[in-house]
Amino acid sequence: MVKKKNRKYGKKRRQGTFNKKKLKNAILTILYEEPGRTVNYKQISTWLGIKDIETRKLVNVVLEELKDDDYLQQISRGKFKLKAKTGTAVGVVELQPQGFAYVISEEVDRPVLVSSRNLKHAMEGDKVKIRMYARRKKHDLEGEVLEIIERKKTQFVGTVQTSRNFAFLNPAGKVGFDIFIPGGKLAEAKNGQKAIAEIIEWPENAKSPFGKIIEVLGDTGNNDAEMHAILAEYELPHKFPEKVNRAAEKIPLKIPNDEIKKRRDMRNITTFTIDPADAKDFDDALSLQKLKNGNWEVGVHIADVTHYVTPNTLIEEEAKNRATSVYLVDRVVPMLPERLSNGVCSLRPHEDKLCFSAVFEMNDKAEIIGQWFGKTVIHSNHRFAYDDAQQIIETGSGTLSDEILTLDRLAKELRNQRFKKGSIAFDRVELKFNIDESGKPLSVFFKEAKDSNKLIEEFMLLANKKVAEFVGKKQGNKTPKTFVYRIHDKPDPEKLESLNTFIQRFGYGLQLTSAKVITSSLNNLLANVKGKKEQNVVETLAIRTMAKAAYSTRNIGHYGLSFEYYSHFTSPIRRYPDMMVHRLLEKYLNNGRSANEQKYESLCKHSSDMETRAANAERASIKYKQVEFMQDQIGKVYPGVISGITDWGIYVELLNKIEGMVPIRELDDDFYIFDEKNYALVGRHSNKTYQLGDEVNVKIWRTNLERKQLDFLLTENEEIDDFE
Repeated sequence: MVKKKNRKYGKKRRQGTFNKKKLKNAILTILYEEPGRTVNYKQISTWLGIKDIETRKLVNVVLEELKDDDYLQQISRGKFKLKAKTGTAVGVVELQPQGFAYVISEEVDRPVLVSSRNLKHAMEGDKVKIRMYARRKKHDLEGEVLEIIERKKTQFVGTVQTSRNFAFLNPAGKVGFDIFIPGGKLAEAKNGQKAIAEIIEWPENAKSPFGKIIEVLGDTGNNDAEMHAILAEYELPHKFPEKVNRAAEKIPLKIPNDEIKKRRDMRNITTFTIDPADAKDFDDALSLQKLKNGNWEVGVHIADVTHYVTPNTLIEEEAKNRATSVYLVDRVVPMLPERLSNGVCSLRPHEDKLCFSAVFEMNDKAEIIGQWFGKTVIHSNHRFAYDDAQQIIETGSGTLSDEILTLDRLAKELRNQRFKKGSIAFDRVELKFNIDESGKPLSVFFKEAKDSNKLIEEFMLLANKKVAEFVGKKQGNKTPKTFVYRIHDKPDPEKLESLNTFIQRFGYGLQLTSAKVITSSLNNLLANVKGKKEQNVVETLAIRTMAKAAYSTRNIGHYGLSFEYYSHFTSPIRRYPDMMVHRLLEKYLNNGRSANEQKYESLCKHSSDMETRAANAERASIKYKQVEFMQDQIGKVYPGVISGITDWGIYVELLNKIEGMVPIRELDDDFYIFDEKNYALVGRHSNKTYQLGDEVNVKIWRTNLERKQLDFLLTENEEIDDFE
């Protein structure tokens, strides 16, 4: 009976449409139908109609993750059973602007709606236990919070509002409450200043939690205070503890001769770096020499950070906690102290440096003939900025022009090979600001990847891929050793269907029959929209269909790059996972035993979380500067394209890539209904439609730096202004 039901369920899905998220839901749905049953990956694959090896491997990974997340118990090796559940579920809170929340749980197939009165003081990102009600509507699940299992955060950044005997901190971001600060807990914070408060308690019947100020950041509007506030909002540090800086200062710059003797000496081979003009931390270099057999030897040399940063030290613990450098609009907050990131480890020109290298022998077609991984010592002959290298590529002459031109040609061969095998060609233009000494944005410009950027990218991708293959590929009957992979899941099938429906209005279409066909179809779409008015909207929606890349010891491949094995080896100065990869690779090159998977999986999850925080902080700093830049433009009218539709407003992107919102309450000519399926707002009476991709004119109406909010008004008959 159960088998029949599950086979029927499996036939509902086309083969090749499962990603990790969909598989989790499908497996839990099957097991909830017969909770006492013990299953293995083969049975699950059969019930879901999965025949391809790649997706069957993914089933194994998902079963392990469901065990880690406490949904399943492991009965014996490879056999799992559902843990006993009642009418409750565990999930993560996603607060909505209107005050209610959705709880997202792997245990149920859709978000659970929780009203504000049933949240029990749960906040954005909290892990909670909920009780679910009977369904009141066909598609809605409702529930209430029973228990807050884990607070996402207890410290909040915001603006202080003082009264005579007490104060409030108005937190930044999606919080939904103020923090009450008793008079004795102000830490000399003044009215209107940016500060960080910590919640001490939240009495059951109190509207606001009680807290204390733990750090004053400075005056509102001051650039440093605002950037530090953004870092604090995402619980990211803005400075190193003094004891960490002191430990870094003790590390010598000079390399001992006995260390050089242990390594492959590559100082006599032409070597150089290519980086942004303002970069100070050079963590990768390339070398090139022609071999006697006519082939090329290309060295990808990466700063040997783990030689200097060793386990159980202050610097190591700080790097592990930070997990990544953070790149805001006007500054870099490094993972390692400056002594290391810009000095000892940085591959500066005309200095001997210790590296961990991937050295490849390749022919003129960029086919890999041989490879070597190991510790080296190098000497960079020249430091190029990207623009310098680009000029050589375009003109054919300049310092080390033969080497640059050869590597450019080989990189283009590698790139062609990659796209033939299914890599997706996302080449997004970045918005950048010219900023004065006080941090004020003076102008905006676009940064586009050119051949010099792509040259470096291809050789970094090659090294990352080959290192992962070296460790991860199964050798005979041996189980692959624990390693840190950069994984990227398949796109969400439903999002792909929605994208396909949307692009048909522009005359495009996707083929969704298999993973390989999808990538080819996406590449054709991205090529066809180039230079068209709908380019940015289509590219943005295509990116939104993609899963988020992450770190894991459980390899599922990298969908976007179409690599079966991929890791991060090339940036240990700014990414902790690269440090983990260096340590594991060194261990295995020396025939070490497999590392503890559970320990490294935990570190992977932490690194993925910190990467997300850093990306959110970067976006917040960009948004702040956008609003600051547009303060002088109030009242001006500009053309734009509708880049987002929600039930609270229309997002419009201007030609300079700055985005703002037209609040729905300002559309006073009709009552508009949000049509989520068609990315549109539709007037109830007039049937007037505003749809994603439509061209509109907007007037700059309001700016709110505190909320990083830029508001527009739609206009039709006013004269359009020129961008300054």
